[in-house]
Amino acid sequence: MRNKKLFIITLVAFMALFATTALAVDPKVAEANASKFTFWTLLPPLISIVLAFITKNVVLSLFIGVFSGTFLISLNDHSVLAALFHGFLNVVNQILGSLSDPWNAGIILQCLTIGGLIALITKMGGAKAVAEALSKKAKTPVSAQLITWFLGICVFFDDYANSLIVGPIMRPISDKMKISREKLSFIIDATAAPIAGIAVISTWVGYELSLIKDGYESIGQHVSAYNLFVQTIPYRFYNILILIFIVFSALFLREFGPMLKAERRARTTGKLLADGAQPMASDNGEEMEPKEGIQLRVRNALIPILVLIIGAFLGFYYSGYNAIMADTKANAEIVAMFNQSPVSFRVIQEFFGASDASVVLFQAALLASIVAIIMGMSQKIFTLGEAVDTWVNGMKSLIITGVILLLAWSLSSVIKELGTAKFLVSILSGNIPPFILPSIIFALAAIISFATGTSYGTMGILMPLTIPLAFALNPSHSYMICAVSSVLTGAIFGDHCSPISDTTILSSMGSACDHIDHVKTQLYYALVVAAVAIFGGYIPIGLGMPIYIVLPIDIVLIGLIVRFVGKPIECDEAVLTEERIS
Repeated sequence: MRNKKLFIITLVAFMALFATTALAVDPKVAEANASKFTFWTLLPPLISIVLAFITKNVVLSLFIGVFSGTFLISLNDHSVLAALFHGFLNVVNQILGSLSDPWNAGIILQCLTIGGLIALITKMGGAKAVAEALSKKAKTPVSAQLITWFLGICVFFDDYANSLIVGPIMRPISDKMKISREKLSFIIDATAAPIAGIAVISTWVGYELSLIKDGYESIGQHVSAYNLFVQTIPYRFYNILILIFIVFSALFLREFGPMLKAERRARTTGKLLADGAQPMASDNGEEMEPKEGIQLRVRNALIPILVLIIGAFLGFYYSGYNAIMADTKANAEIVAMFNQSPVSFRVIQEFFGASDASVVLFQAALLASIVAIIMGMSQKIFTLGEAVDTWVNGMKSLIITGVILLLAWSLSSVIKELGTAKFLVSILSGNIPPFILPSIIFALAAIISFATGTSYGTMGILMPLTIPLAFALNPSHSYMICAVSSVLTGAIFGDHCSPISDTTILSSMGSACDHIDHVKTQLYYALVVAAVAIFGGYIPIGLGMPIYIVLPIDIVLIGLIVRFVGKPIECDEAVLTEERIS
């Protein structure tokens, strides 16, 4: 036994000698790998996605996906057997590299802290008080879904905050109305990135503006990136139509595909989750129930959440201010606007875009947690020790989310080093007619973001290619706007569908839904809306139809699809029996 322990210790020490620190990816390395491995660069995302659907074990699927990527990379310098060994070591390095990234660390801390905050609010009876207050308005499944949608629209400034705030608040209400967790997670996910991506003030705007500005400068044009961004909003068909889709499905109470089965299961049997489902976050049982005998107060939830939101807004402004003022020469125009009017809409927008959202949201959640602890102690709901225990218990339920996020980020890093996106661009680009370019770009962005799980990375890859290509095919202003929109929108669509996307993972967590069930049920809806965006949006626009005709027609088309393709959730037993037999 002792010799066995000694052997294990020696083996671990030997492996540690080969461990190296994760380094930033060299674009030349990615390009070389894309040329060398060609279609094999698709192996890591394909393995992760396929295994996730087959095994329903996201952690295992992501780990094997990361390992397959590190194995391929190791083949550059080692034999097959040695590559297996070094590939395993590199998995550890990739995970450590993902955790050491300040942005990623901030996201994990943010998730854990908001989990602790929600636990405190629940323990104080705030969540139950809000649920009872909203239940007076949300008396039906229709109103419950519309309120969830409205809250998602209100938390427009950040997609992560949306997933983490709306889900825990609306979960008790949707459960009471027998709305499946799959439908709740779909509404949350569809009001996260789609609304943050088109909001004129959000944590997304700065990145999108920088891509637009750099792309136009590459063709020798100096434009107002912000004005161009605003002009793309009507052309962001997927973002707009997925939001409209939620409203129609709630009003008509009609679903199709796997979501129909999930909703009928919840309504008829009361099972909010499918048999064997593994929700991404636990409800913490009795530990998170409010103390008996305490007075339920809405302010016990409202004040901490307002502190979180207001703190986030102020934090975005201050963080962006520091980032911009760190290089006043490069940001001379913004600095001049700030000196003239520090709280103007344009200044706020620029500061929000330059902020470090992950750190700011962690800081805001920590401040809100402190406020919640003080409130609970002042009302003698719990002692300081009990408050800390409650906060930690709330964080524990989200540990699995942190593990999945680390593996998803590691997979993204491996895919970047392999040059997966570069390979996809190389095989899918070529000579194409001008009218079809926006649709091709939309589809290409969707494929890349679905395979890589990142809309940001997809935007960064395609925007520098799209603007010069679109300008060469058709330099008209409206055509260029449509092409830019297709990059931004396609990236969000693919990211929305991808099981390895962090926002998809957080939406499953916020609604306490099985992650794979969430992905499977919403995929049908996302694909239908994307088809309307292409055939009813980008192709007609590419052929010259004006947006003020195209967009209203698309909205009507979405309504018709929900009404006539969708089937009613509540139906007689004969229909249900026939469906079970078939």
